[in-house]
Amino acid sequence: MLSSTTRTLILAASALSLATAAFATNYDVAVGPNGNLVFYPEYVIAQPGDTVNFVFHPKNHTVTQSSFDSPCSPADGGINSGFMPVAPGSEGGPLPNWSVTVNDTNPVWIYCQQTMPKPHCGQGMVFAINPPPADSDKSFEAFKDKAVGTSGESTVEAVTSTPPPQTWAEATATVSSSGSVWVSTYTSYEGTPEPTYAPQPVTHTIIVGDSGQLMYNPMNISASLGDTVIFEFHQKNHTVTQSNFNTPCTPKDGGFTSGFRPVAPDVTSNFPTFQITINDTAPIWGYCQQTQPASHCGAGMVFSINAVETGVNNFAAFQALAIEQAGPGSSGATGGNSSSSGNGNGGSGSGNGDSSSGGNGGNNGAVSISMNKGSLVLGFVGVIMAMV
Repeated sequence: MLSSTTRTLILAASALSLATAAFATNYDVAVGPNGNLVFYPEYVIAQPGDTVNFVFHPKNHTVTQSSFDSPCSPADGGINSGFMPVAPGSEGGPLPNWSVTVNDTNPVWIYCQQTMPKPHCGQGMVFAINPPPADSDKSFEAFKDKAVGTSGESTVEAVTSTPPPQTWAEATATVSSSGSVWVSTYTSYEGTPEPTYAPQPVTHTIIVGDSGQLMYNPMNISASLGDTVIFEFHQKNHTVTQSNFNTPCTPKDGGFTSGFRPVAPDVTSNFPTFQITINDTAPIWGYCQQTQPASHCGAGMVFSINAVETGVNNFAAFQALAIEQAGPGSSGATGGNSSSSGNGNGGSGSGNGDSSSGGNGGNNGAVSISMNKGSLVLGFVGVIMAMV
């Protein structure tokens, strides 16, 4: 018979297990999106209990565990999805999935085992879970460079040409929320949903510079009308700046920007934040304006909200354009520097946290800006009546 102490420990362990499961996060990783030899995103920062779900796109790829020192060779006893052939033309329909659960915070190194017609690993098709920070000698970039040096010269080009510009149009919809009904005119384009409020607004959190990496985590989210998106700034000095799809690393005229938010290396709580409220379902594109010592945008530090993943103007294409336009060997992005203030058209304010700086937003119909614990709603393009 179990003692009272033993039963208490078992119950506590069970409660902890249930709590961990309740707060677990699922990360979707595209394998070979749009025919490109890439995992997207290239790495994730996950906690024990989180799930990483690999979604296989057309061609024939694998998710195979390797090691940092031998990036293109399978690790003994490592995970391996096996080959997952997906027929051309399958985009937009059901795609095969393969999931793994994260057990600890140690790095897990992954590559694609396909070697026909050339080794995919040698083209830079690698992935990592919980890689060390960017300044480590075992960072993700060091792993990727080692893969390319091991089995081939990288020829990865996520886009070979600039995708066509979005065709925008005005649409009218009847919107209801909290018992109120109004007619709204909003901007949209093919593939975006109508502006419908979720039954219960959701607060999304995006970590800016998670674990010292040049990334937003998550990089791409879907948000409904009325949802809130909170950007939480971690160490280093980053921005949240709205841009356009075709010019990812240039500020959007009238768009929002947080301004630079420097965060000291020893800060572990009370991080500065910047908050927006979703006012329509048109895609929102953004990037980090920092250019010291090199362009963060050119390193792929971009994000999107409500990108239409079934079309050519998807997040992977947006990130690839950023790297193409502002990455190594490019002419560089505009609008970035290491100053500590933001400016633009529309509203202005200051974010929370001791090390935050000025931020602002433009009334572009897509978002509204909220600073500290309050909210300044800028509204739709058109007339909004009886909001409350």
